[in-house]
Amino acid sequence: MSDTPPQNPDFDTMTRDIAEVPAVEVIVTVAVNLMSAAAVKLGLAPQEGEGDEHKDLDEARKLVHALAGLLDASTTEISSFHAAPLRDGLKSLQLAFREASIVPDEPGQGPGEKYTGPIYG
Repeated sequence: MSDTPPQNPDFDTMTRDIAEVPAVEVIVTVAVNLMSAAAVKLGLAPQEGEGDEHKDLDEARKLVHALAGLLDASTTEISSFHAAPLRDGLKSLQLAFREASIVPDEPGQGPGEKYTGPIYG
């Protein structure tokens, strides 16, 4: 056993670091994290072996819906330079969800379609 006490995070430094990050960067980072997590839950992430090991459509639905809501809410806050690729990624995830579903949702009822409108593919 070590006699060294556990290191406590320096919250003052962490707060200063967060304060320096522009809001657009935070929004884009969160969106990319949601996209990545959704891709894994849709079984799209390259993996050794089967690839569907982490597939969970219920979880993917929640992540895609949250991503769509975030993008919808931040439309006026981030430039089209940032928004366009995120919207393209969202649409790809929505189409992948529809394709992966045994019984696809009706158009307009899929994850995030409340915000984006119906996705056809």
